[in-house]
This record gives sequence, C-alpha cells and structure tokens, in this order.
Amino acid sequence: MSFSSCIEEYGIAFMSHRLVRRWNRAHVVLAAGFVMLFFSAGMRFAFGLALAPMTEDLSLSRSGLSSALTMFMLVSAFAMPVVGRLIDRYSIRMVMATGALIGSAGLGLMGGVNAAWQVFALYGGLYAIGFAATSVAPVSVLMSRWFPNSAGLASSVALTGNGTGQLVIIALLSSSLKTIGWRSMYAILGAVSLIAVPVALLAVRSRPPSGDTASGEAGRSERQERSIRPVLSSMDFWMLIGLYSVCGAQDFFVATHVVAFAQDQGVSQAFAGNMLAFMGVAAMAGVLAAGAMADRMGAKVPTLLCFALRVGLFGFIPFFQSAAAIAAFALLYGFSFTITAPLTVVFARNVFGASKLGAVSGLINMAHQIAGGAGALAGAMIFDATGSYDGAFFLMLGLTAVAAAATFAVRERRRDGGLALTSDGKRAIS
Repeated sequence: MSFSSCIEEYGIAFMSHRLVRRWNRAHVVLAAGFVMLFFSAGMRFAFGLALAPMTEDLSLSRSGLSSALTMFMLVSAFAMPVVGRLIDRYSIRMVMATGALIGSAGLGLMGGVNAAWQVFALYGGLYAIGFAATSVAPVSVLMSRWFPNSAGLASSVALTGNGTGQLVIIALLSSSLKTIGWRSMYAILGAVSLIAVPVALLAVRSRPPSGDTASGEAGRSERQERSIRPVLSSMDFWMLIGLYSVCGAQDFFVATHVVAFAQDQGVSQAFAGNMLAFMGVAAMAGVLAAGAMADRMGAKVPTLLCFALRVGLFGFIPFFQSAAAIAAFALLYGFSFTITAPLTVVFARNVFGASKLGAVSGLINMAHQIAGGAGALAGAMIFDATGSYDGAFFLMLGLTAVAAAATFAVRERRRDGGLALTSDGKRAIS
C-alpha cells in the first residue's frame, strides 16, 4: 500500500471516528434533556397528590394551600425570562445544574414544613426557581443548538420526558403515599431529584465543539446584538405572546377541570383518572408529530392544525357529553396538549434568530404559564357562577379563533447564518 493510500485510508477512518463521536455526544445531550424533563414534570405534579393529607396535618384549607401552587406558577413564570437571558450569555450546563440543585433543596425541605409560610417559601419560591431552570424552555434551547437542522423533532423527543415522568413518578407515588406519608414523600423526591445534578454536569454541553459547522453558525449568531428591545417592539413577538397565552389558558383549564367535568356527567373516578393518564400518552404522540412537521414546514403549520383541532373539540363538547364523547374529547385534546411546546424555539429562532433564543423562549413560556393560571381560574369561576362548564368551553372556542388569527399573522422565515431570508431569498432585518 502506497504512502498516499495509507494517508487516505487513515484519514477516512479518523473522520469516521469523529462523526461517530459527534453522533454520540449529540444523542447523549438529547438523553440528558429527556432525563431533566422526566424529573422536572414528575416532581411538579406531586403537589396535587399530597394536597389532602397536607391540609389535614397543617390545619389549612385547600384553597389556602393551593395558593402556594399559584405562587409557584407565578414565580417560575417570571423566572423563565431570567433563565433565558442567563443561558444566552453563560453556560446552560451550569444554569441547569444549579437549578436542579435548588429545586431538589426546595422539594426535600418540604418534608419538614409546619406552617403555611414555609410551604410558600419552599414550594412557591425555592422550588419554582429551580423548576424554571430545568423546564421545557432551557431544554428546548439546548436541543436547538445541538440539532440545528431538526430542532423541532429533537425538542419533541426530549419533551416526551415530561409525559413519561408524569406517568412513572405519579403512578409510583399514588401507590405508596398512604404507606410512607407526604413528609417522607417529599424527602424522597428531594433526594431522587438530585440525580439531575450530575446528569446536567456530566452529560450536558452548552453547544457542539467549536469545529462543528452548526456550532460555528451559532457562534456567529451569538456575537450579534443581544438587546431584547427590538424583540419587544416587534408585532411578531406580540402575536406569539397572544397565541401562546391562549394555548396556556386552554391547557391548564382542561388539565385542571376535565376530571371534575367528567365526574359531573356521571363518569366514575377510576374512568376519569385513567382518561387523564391516557391524555399524557396521546400528548407524546402529538408532540413528536409536531416536531417532525416543524422541521419540514416551519412552526406555523402544526400550530394552525393544533388550533383547528381545538375549534372542533370546544365546539363539540358543550353539546355531546356522554362518557364516550368526553373520553374522545380528552384523548383528542391530549394529542394537542403539548404540540406547541417544541415549537417555541422554532418560532423564536425563525423569527428573531439564535442570539436571542433563550430570552425570547423564556418570555413566551412566561406568558404561557401566567395565562395557564388565569385559564384554570376562569373555568372555576364560570362553573361556580353557572353550575356548568359550558360557558368556559364557549370562551375557549372564541379564544381559539383569536389564537389562530395570531398564528397566521406571525411572519416566520427561514434562517441562514442567523439572518432572516424571505421567500424570494432576500435578506430581511431581524
């Protein structure tokens, strides 16, 4: 074998080895994102399981104790833009690891609370801050950096950790809560969730190696102007805030009230509970389909399809309320439940560019979370006033039309090197 042949052969082998290493690193990061969301979602839903025994032990009303959950939603919502700015400027690995540590401390210390103010401080404050740093927004930004050509699908795969964590962790807690008690439950959750800290430190990397093409593009984008002011003055940004606010209001309304609505129509507790569980399974199918579609057609198409489905559902359910109709509503709504979640970073990148990805995603998720609390509260107030959820369903139907119009108005564009390209190939100003 000639010298040149040897060089060529070993050169190809070296390049292949680098490609395998690159593939492995990217998918390790993807797996890390899944694990972070597995714990993040599973731990968050534990509060509802412990609500009844906590109210008895602490001599608090359910509404009083539930206010800590409202505080959690508000604090985590306002923390998300801060987290977004931090991951735009600093290491996403350290932000997520620090958040996981703070969240674990908040959960673990919940096992020793003896007064309402302690619940507010630990769950509504400390845990909320940690949750914001390990939630969908930073994980989606991480996926967009490592999978720039398939950010939607990669984010969707990581987001299946949400549904998986909810199913696995809540199922385990439901079967053991009476035996171990709520205090031990929180202590165990705090200890187990510490697993996320070494996962973040060892498996997460803020971006691909400097020699990687995608990384080079990201680096050029990161050097662009990071000021958020042009974003806040953009009509596209407010259209996104509008559509994600409607989405959040609908999601939290349905998640909070669908079981009670089903029981009001004579559906059994067991059937309603299983229905809620299968909504999570349907959500995983929906989020994967949306991510794959977004990578091919942009984020607007799956978002419009999501709201088209919801128009049919919210128009259907006030008139058809048998057990079968409610189950069909729940499963189909479950399919749309997290469709827009992986699309946040796709919208943010395509409209505003990579340099502001964390900040824009954080602001959008903040709006989604705040509106979610408002949607759940609006549903409760309408039911208390009328004795029925029909008015709330019609309200959500009207909001769906507003969200569809806002989605249609967003000017989504392909990106090349962080600059927008219009359909005719001309560069547009971001």
